[in-house]
Amino acid sequence: MNNRSYALDALRGIAIILMVLSGSIAFGILPEWMYHAQTPPPTHVFNPEVPGITWVDLVFPFFLFAMGAAFSFSVKGKIEKGESKLKLVYDALKRGAQLTFFAIFIQHFYPWVISSPQDIRAWLLSLSCFLLLFPMFMRIPYKIPNYVRIIIKLSAYVAAFVLLNTITYANDRKFDPHFSNIIILVLANMALFGTLIYIFTAKNRLARIAILPFIMAVFLGSKIDGSITKAIFDFTPLSWFYKFNYLKYLFIIIPGSIAGEYLYDWMQTRKNEMPTEKKSSEKISSAVLLVISILLIIGNVWLLFERFLVVNLLVTTVLLVAGYFVLRKDNSTTIILWRRLFIAGGYLLLLGLFFEAFEGGIKKDHSTYSYYFVTSGLAFIGLIALNIICDYYKCLKSTQFIIMSGQNPMIAYVCTGLFSIPILNLLKIYPLFHHSGNPWLGFLQGIVMVSIAVLVTMFFTRIRWFWRS
Repeated sequence: MNNRSYALDALRGIAIILMVLSGSIAFGILPEWMYHAQTPPPTHVFNPEVPGITWVDLVFPFFLFAMGAAFSFSVKGKIEKGESKLKLVYDALKRGAQLTFFAIFIQHFYPWVISSPQDIRAWLLSLSCFLLLFPMFMRIPYKIPNYVRIIIKLSAYVAAFVLLNTITYANDRKFDPHFSNIIILVLANMALFGTLIYIFTAKNRLARIAILPFIMAVFLGSKIDGSITKAIFDFTPLSWFYKFNYLKYLFIIIPGSIAGEYLYDWMQTRKNEMPTEKKSSEKISSAVLLVISILLIIGNVWLLFERFLVVNLLVTTVLLVAGYFVLRKDNSTTIILWRRLFIAGGYLLLLGLFFEAFEGGIKKDHSTYSYYFVTSGLAFIGLIALNIICDYYKCLKSTQFIIMSGQNPMIAYVCTGLFSIPILNLLKIYPLFHHSGNPWLGFLQGIVMVSIAVLVTMFFTRIRWFWRS
């Protein structure tokens, strides 16, 4: 674990915990900023005309950003060890296929999909799905022959395919590969295409960035009938897996990969340095930068939600200038990392704010260019804050629940739907989660469900039962 970036684990962990929270809180009774900006309470009817973002709208891009940053630790490390591009491409294809299956499998086994109203059969099948995911995705931490590992994994996939095609679902639904978890499906596409791009541009960051204008060109030209860009946008050989529309999130994945390289280079440099005491000037810079980072994230979310656009631009500019002056002189290894992350994040954040008026204001759905750039910029800033807390000051005990969730995110993501809800229903506890329209109880419901998911994830992380695609 010493070779890990705890800040990156924490960023991924915060994203997955808040993702679970946003899906667990009671609908309709909490303030508007507790939900996606485009699905306001009490009806939560999708309204694409509503501009603005909330904290919920940061969750998915932060996770995507962390995925992109991880390429430097997985793909780049293998390249440096001399692994062939052909093998890396095969691994990327396999990972994309596994995550796609994961998206389809879990979506078919949520208890509310199996029966409506839910019953004992649905809860037991959901728990069976949860257990079956272990041999499918867990790297067995015991010494057994490779052929035994392969047999166990293949047997689990066969059992999963049999279950998918034999059980009955609610509302006469049948197994359909198009019926999948959209969040995981997008992640599968990003894992595949993001990795492929990184494999061939690992040594050429400019070439990686240069891909994005072409993606933008296809989106901007996709509404022109008869154009080549529309043909590219509409082409999909496997519609249940790939749509060009998913590639819009490369605007977050690719910046994330650059942040990962900054982090990777910093960690490699630190390995060769003798441990020294933290300089007082560096400590002061870290404290000021931490405050600035938190203010930038909270300020942008709040002011963009409330639509104080001019105030937000002015406040953001002042904070970015202040942060730059804090970091401009010192050239220690850590300050250099923070400066690189801060400049990249500040640039993307300002770019996103200048794009704000385009496409009717910043929105997650339908996502706008302002959204990609602002959230990527804030993810850079968030990574700085977590690097200060987790890697610089090493506040690991207080952040352990976040870090361990980020090290095992697949379990954390499905725990509520496939484990907690079935178990609580079988024990006849879940019906007690009745908030009676009380917003505090509605929020407490989410906290309880998140706490269970985190504890379960921490348990499996502690015994080193990791799910990996």
